[in-house]
Amino acid sequence: MEMIIDGKGVSGEKIFTVRNPFNGDEVDRVPLAGRSDVERAIKAAHRARDAMADLSARKISEKLYDVADELKTELDEFARLITLESGKPIRFSRDEVKRSVETARLSAEEAGRLYGESIPMDAGIGGKGLTGFTVRIPLGVVAAITPFNYPLNLAIHKVGPALAAGNTTILKPSLEAPLSALKLAWILSEHFPPGAVNAVTGRGSEVGDVIIDSPLVDKITFTGSVEVGRYISARASMKKVTLELGGNDPLIVMDDADIDSAVEATVRGSYLYSGQVCIAVKRMIVHEDVADEFADKLVNRTGSLRAGDPMDVRTDVGPLINEDAAIEVERIIGAAVEDGAELLCGGSRRGNFVEPTVLDHVVPGMEVIERETFGPVSPIIRFTGADEAIRIANGTCYALQAGVFTENIRTALRMAREIEAGTVLVNKQSTFRVDHMPFGGFRCSGMGKEGVKYAIRDMTRTKLIVLNEN
Repeated sequence: MEMIIDGKGVSGEKIFTVRNPFNGDEVDRVPLAGRSDVERAIKAAHRARDAMADLSARKISEKLYDVADELKTELDEFARLITLESGKPIRFSRDEVKRSVETARLSAEEAGRLYGESIPMDAGIGGKGLTGFTVRIPLGVVAAITPFNYPLNLAIHKVGPALAAGNTTILKPSLEAPLSALKLAWILSEHFPPGAVNAVTGRGSEVGDVIIDSPLVDKITFTGSVEVGRYISARASMKKVTLELGGNDPLIVMDDADIDSAVEATVRGSYLYSGQVCIAVKRMIVHEDVADEFADKLVNRTGSLRAGDPMDVRTDVGPLINEDAAIEVERIIGAAVEDGAELLCGGSRRGNFVEPTVLDHVVPGMEVIERETFGPVSPIIRFTGADEAIRIANGTCYALQAGVFTENIRTALRMAREIEAGTVLVNKQSTFRVDHMPFGGFRCSGMGKEGVKYAIRDMTRTKLIVLNEN
């Protein structure tokens, strides 16, 4: 599949082979962009600003609605492509496409809602006879760098709002799963002026640096690792940056919780896409009075999951993105057991597959809970009181999302106030997200907010206009 630069398909001298994580089969090939390719894409986006400025908000909205309709029409093909390139079970890939349709529609709706406000100039000294109001204007060129785990939805979450705000874009998808993002870019490019939507594929160390350093790029929106996020933030200088980084999301289960509901939420939250989700439930913080019951039920429920071919609609758990990722998760599980954790089920690896794993008697300080474990692992930490639970929940540098299970409204409100996270969900797992909500964390989990309306705010500038009536 070709890259897109200035409305045209572009191949490259060097090629990267995209392989199916399930069986290693070749899915497609994409170019490895060089510096000159990226510079051409940036210049094309910069030139296309005038063409985008000629489009009314209504016209942009209509184009994005058309894109949403096209995504819906090609739902099955997009789902198939996501599963082949990422190993995500097909029924979850279908869900991702449905969410992407909704995100495109939300972007279309918000294109006509770039509201300014009137300013009472006469409220200040010398303001009599002046009329002031603000307008929101595009930043210019927005670069979007996206990961492998939600290759379609995270691409439209960045490019859709950027276009809705009147910006031009450069999309750099993950090399590990670039195909659905490229297909999306092709659809978008057919609806918008040449150069408004560009997509380049290549290694981050080569492509990313050119984007970050370019004075023609006005904003970078990135989803990925903490390490890369820090690098971008330090190097981007005066550019606007949105960073959606890692998570180590806790799920607190109080002694009055509905245990069956908490277990089901843990299974959905820990094993969705084999745990390769930034908002996956990665730490189960369970009251000691209900910990045995919780652990027993979690093991039983985990054992009912079906692992296998992600193209099979019955499959719950597919492979990790590559064998290196699986080996690393296997190592982290082994280290936890060596440090005193009890392995209740799972723990084995076969190629890219890691068995859904439940660990009990995990304690703060173990690697499995100190860092983001990108795999199907459920570590149980036992606690005795609310203060301890909150301290454990806040005990890492991450602060993305969190879940709390309790039937006590006072406890729920206290947890919501004191847990450090961008979102706290009560009687719901941390993996919950709808596409219009403000989304993003604090500290190591990043800065800025996604969610269509909130992303648009960060992709525009506020300009004040003052009329002198004197």
